[in-house]
Amino acid sequence: MLLSPFIDYLSLEKKYSAHTITAYKKDLETFFEFGKETFEISNLAEVNYPIVRSWIVTLVDSGISNRTVNRKISSLKTYYKFLLKIGEIVENPLAKHKALKTSKKIQVPFSETEINSVLEMLKYANDFESFRNKLIVELFYSTGMRRAELINLKLSDISEVKKTIKVLGKRKKERIIPLLSSVLETVVAYLKFREDVDVNNSTFLLLTSKGEPIYETLVYRVITAYFEMASVKLKKSPHILRHSFATHLLNEGAELNAVKELLGHSSLASTQVYTHNNIAKLKEVYRGAHPRTSK
Repeated sequence: MLLSPFIDYLSLEKKYSAHTITAYKKDLETFFEFGKETFEISNLAEVNYPIVRSWIVTLVDSGISNRTVNRKISSLKTYYKFLLKIGEIVENPLAKHKALKTSKKIQVPFSETEINSVLEMLKYANDFESFRNKLIVELFYSTGMRRAELINLKLSDISEVKKTIKVLGKRKKERIIPLLSSVLETVVAYLKFREDVDVNNSTFLLLTSKGEPIYETLVYRVITAYFEMASVKLKKSPHILRHSFATHLLNEGAELNAVKELLGHSSLASTQVYTHNNIAKLKEVYRGAHPRTSK
């Protein structure tokens, strides 16, 4: 089903991450199995929209959220755009497809008090793992980087002289983010402990206690373990820390464009989702400053 050329296209031309490519591949394979079993198709190029619509109904009936269904259909749309581009098909079966309606997900950021509580817990770090965990939390909150970006950080990405960190974002786009002096101090302290576990001369900055690069579930466990003790919010994840970074910057008057660059967003629209949290603060400022407001 022309999967290998498509995977190469996503990797080499679109510069998608390995995680994203795996998700696309799984979606296409699942759809192909459905088409083969239900409609006896042998090639995805034979697909028409009624077949896709039948799959959508099956997915929805299975209890999968509309948001997840839309993501899976997005994989198909990208694949058929690719087939159209290389001349394998003459019409995209999903050209007129409209995404299913979804409710807006409002991400509630951690408060400054909650974050300070966690940082206070980590204040007395005195071994490799506690210093590594402290650095993970501080990097997330002080840079707003994504989980995959943090995992892939290299030793060479840190510049103590310039007080910056280089981050490789989506589609291999690099960005330079300033580092707070306090975070650099944590980096220096962590690196001393890191020497004892780096048995493989790893180029990765953050390692496990066995000297291997850290991985997604470990990072997630670190964040949830500490914030379980400081926050009653239902959602506790690395992304909420990224969300908190952006929200707190905007609350303190940072320009939207500057936050966009720090987050590595390709468009301002992606950054604007964080501005909804400023409404309460804007109302407070408005009530305190407008001459017609009764004091």
